[in-house]
This record gives sequence, structure tokens and C-alpha cells, in this order.
Amino acid sequence: MKANVGGIDRILRIVLGAALVLWAAVLGGPVWAWIGIVPLATGLIKFCPLYPLLGLSTNK
Repeated sequence: MKANVGGIDRILRIVLGAALVLWAAVLGGPVWAWIGIVPLATGLIKFCPLYPLLGLSTNK
């Protein structure tokens, strides 16, 4: 897996993902908020499996 998530994209994924997971886990948010695991994980590992399919990369 070649890194394809970089810079601001990575920061936004981590912040948004963490916020959604915290909302679901700590504040009793809706079940759908657990989807935050996806952007959190893709931000942490710097790879989004959807990007190659779309021919995208934000990593320089």
C-alpha cells in the first residue's frame, strides 16, 4: 500500500474521525457516528482504498 493521503487531508480525517468516535462512545451519539472509525483509520495509516479507484492522491 503506497501512501495516498497527505497533509491537510490527513489532519481533517483524523480530527473528524476522532470527533465522531468520541461523540458515539462518550456522549452517547447515534450509532451511525461509529463510521468515524473509517476516516480515523485512513488518516492514521495514510492510505484510502477509495483513492486508487478514483485515481486520486493528496500525498506529494
